[in-house]
Amino acid sequence: MKISGRAEAFVAKPDPKIRAVLVYGPDIGLVRERLNGLTKSVAGSVDDPFRVIEIPGDALRDDPARLRDEASAISFGGGRRVVRVRDAGDTLAALFESFDEDAVGDALVVVTAGDLNPRSKLRAAFEGGERLAALPCYADSADVVESVAKDMLRTAGLQIAPEALSWLVDHLGGDRELSRRELEKLILYKGDKGTITEDDVFACIGDTAGFGVDDLVYALADGDQATMQRVYGRLVNEGTSPISILTMVSRHLSRLHETRGRMSEGKSADGAVSMLRPPIFFKFKNRFTSQANRWSEALLARGLEIVTEAEMQAKSTDMPAEAVIERAFMMLARVGQSAQRR
Repeated sequence: MKISGRAEAFVAKPDPKIRAVLVYGPDIGLVRERLNGLTKSVAGSVDDPFRVIEIPGDALRDDPARLRDEASAISFGGGRRVVRVRDAGDTLAALFESFDEDAVGDALVVVTAGDLNPRSKLRAAFEGGERLAALPCYADSADVVESVAKDMLRTAGLQIAPEALSWLVDHLGGDRELSRRELEKLILYKGDKGTITEDDVFACIGDTAGFGVDDLVYALADGDQATMQRVYGRLVNEGTSPISILTMVSRHLSRLHETRGRMSEGKSADGAVSMLRPPIFFKFKNRFTSQANRWSEALLARGLEIVTEAEMQAKSTDMPAEAVIERAFMMLARVGQSAQRR
């Protein structure tokens, strides 16, 4: 079966009928977080040598019988065991289909993988199994990022100004683990000094968490293809999810489209931009306003169409998401050049 809306509840209390869970997706940090969450829920910790064992996916491919051996093994000190299978691929699909039919022992098997397209045999096996479950890990939505940030800051005894929170929501979320690291850095930077401001966010995490993506987003809208390709390559090499970058680009174009709509109703560019919620980060307000003046609604509609097509291809074809999205960005940069000539 496929787990979607109730993912966190399932991680906190896995259904005992489910004997193996596939945790996969482009957000590798969230994959690790949910892997460890499931392990703790069943075995109490992630490092108990008697109740937790890790197996590389390649090891099961070479020795399929090991899955049944480990799943049926009894813990030395009692309690349910967790068998963690790393970096699984489609070559293990038949093995888990067989395990679904005859799951021995009582251990929970947690299988991790990267981004799997809908035609993946491994993903299909877990989504269609009676005792198997698939748990996808995609980039966090704005609501989830805001919830994670508020919870972490509240636990640390800190408050955050609305404008600073808006910036965080806009610039975190591509990788849950990286988001938490950036928030931990912000908490350490602020200490117990009250309310976090925009300047605090900019000084502490701006250069690493957001401005690399901002460089790409604004370069695209300016039609600067050379900067876009350079920044995109760096972000991908650093482990940033291409899908999360595409999401940021889509959000930027949507906000430009919203601004142009207000301008067509008689608002000035400055007035239309000031109405956006969350507001544009002050250090980018002039550049955003300039882009809103240049991009027509027709060009923005075309840009959003390119983004939508790229997301569908990245999630439904065998082509690497990195390549699909880079090609879309090259097309967007050409649209941006058209806007520059207006």
